[in-house]
Amino acid sequence: MNPSEVRERLRLDALELGFDQVGFAPAFEPPNASAYLDWLEQGRHGEMAYMAREDAVRRRLDPEEALPGCRTIIMASLSYAPSPEARRSPEASPEPAMPVVSRYALGKDYHEVFEARLARLETVLRELAPRERTLPYVDYGPVLERDHAQRAGLGWIGKNTMLIHPELGSYLLLGELLTTLELPPDDAFSDDRCGTCRRCIEACPTGAIRASRELDARLCISYLTIELRGPIPLELRPLIGNRVFGCDICQEVCPWNDDASPGRDRELQPPARPGQSLRPVTMVTWAEELLSVSDEAYRDRFRGTALARPGRQGVLRNLCVGLGNSGDRAAIGVLRRCVEDPSELVREHASWALDRLEK
Repeated sequence: MNPSEVRERLRLDALELGFDQVGFAPAFEPPNASAYLDWLEQGRHGEMAYMAREDAVRRRLDPEEALPGCRTIIMASLSYAPSPEARRSPEASPEPAMPVVSRYALGKDYHEVFEARLARLETVLRELAPRERTLPYVDYGPVLERDHAQRAGLGWIGKNTMLIHPELGSYLLLGELLTTLELPPDDAFSDDRCGTCRRCIEACPTGAIRASRELDARLCISYLTIELRGPIPLELRPLIGNRVFGCDICQEVCPWNDDASPGRDRELQPPARPGQSLRPVTMVTWAEELLSVSDEAYRDRFRGTALARPGRQGVLRNLCVGLGNSGDRAAIGVLRRCVEDPSELVREHASWALDRLEK
């Protein structure tokens, strides 16, 4: 087969594996490389020091640093967009006492789903080109994946810094397969369809989204509740509300998600039957559960899900903040128990929450 036929064979196989989109980008420096360097220079990556490591920066700017001889980046996406029924469900507008968890974290850990499918796509590529090398990544690798996804034709980068597709919206997970096989690239998605809309910028409670299409991670609720390991800044705690893991606000208000096609992958969707949800119904119930388990038991409980990342201490810290914001005086009892937790981080946030509720 010639290179174009190989590309289309890989595209067809990738779609049959369950990916929603597949595109091919040349292994060049990302278009927004200079903006990325400025972002790091301004410290907007917060405590995510791994993003500023010299070797990681080199690999983000040059795919050949990640895979010597890299010629093509195969970009793939999976949609986890909610169905119309899910958008209308009570959980779409939860009460203040209910914990809010980002939609992507309500199903199986997407890293596992992606890795398995990329591994099968690697097998296909090696059958077609046995001498070529490959390297898969699922957002943990040093790749500016949204840049490459736009260049592969999968959508445009919106004002909320998310990749947006006209039909699939922005509830998209990205993964990539780097290869030394040179394949014809797809046409880049050149349209910017955000227009004059500023809904995401205006809706962000903490002002994390800049008008220049930059995200200040230090202010982002997803960063604060997942990546940040220490105390959440005092001035930001009231703005977090009852979001105990991540935040979808900038996607919920995006008009391109209003009529987005629902995600088809059942592994990425919340359980359909009652009682199977990863999180308890109320923050009080969840906090009580975590107070009675060890770190190891927590890891066992949430293994294979995104909720494993912040660990027991991180989620309990977030629950304390949520309970302090809930206005629910019924939470005072469990917060008093949190003040006695072995974790200093949990104790401090519980004290803050108690003070907030008792006043």
